[in-house]
Amino acid sequence: MSSVADEGDLTAKATIRNAALRLFAERGHDAVTMREIAAAAGVSPALVVHHFGSKDGLRAAVDEYAGHAFDTLFAMDEQDLTAAVTSDNWVSVAEMFARAFPHGSPLPAYLRRLLLVNDPAGAALFGRWVALTRRMLESLTAIGAVQPAEDPATLAAFLLVNDLSLVLLRNQIAAAIGVDPLTPEGIARWTRAVTAVYTKGVFVTAPGEEPS
Repeated sequence: MSSVADEGDLTAKATIRNAALRLFAERGHDAVTMREIAAAAGVSPALVVHHFGSKDGLRAAVDEYAGHAFDTLFAMDEQDLTAAVTSDNWVSVAEMFARAFPHGSPLPAYLRRLLLVNDPAGAALFGRWVALTRRMLESLTAIGAVQPAEDPATLAAFLLVNDLSLVLLRNQIAAAIGVDPLTPEGIARWTRAVTAVYTKGVFVTAPGEEPS
């Protein structure tokens, strides 16, 4: 998760990018000026232009950084994926999310804004993640860790949406379960419950069927 840890990079360019990320996450790209970004970063507007050329250039840098940071969530080898899906090793999954969303990180809010306002960058991320999730399922199916899906595209989208709900509905989930779902405690509770659903199911009998 080194890309997320790079939020601590104190170089001038990274400081400007991180300031823009936070302001974009809070208010949206269009509502933030280059001068405001410079002030938040503690640098001159000229230095922002020097490093990024324009606000569009800065936004592209922020989108690239955020996209790479979230893509690391899928950077697990088959052994890790199998453990996450087939065992009770929910703690490691929680730790994975905790590293991806460190306390105070603006990345979850930024992703939420990108996805909910139908931003092209958000649409591109979602499309890429659906494809990655589908390939992950194919890999796990091939090694016998996941049952073959009747509708792989829908299953991949469902699993991705379930994971993204922690970001998109963070405040609502926090109110429902009494803890921020993006803290280690909240992630542990969420992942434990979701893992039970994935591995054991919920219903005693299938909907519409009579109990045996």
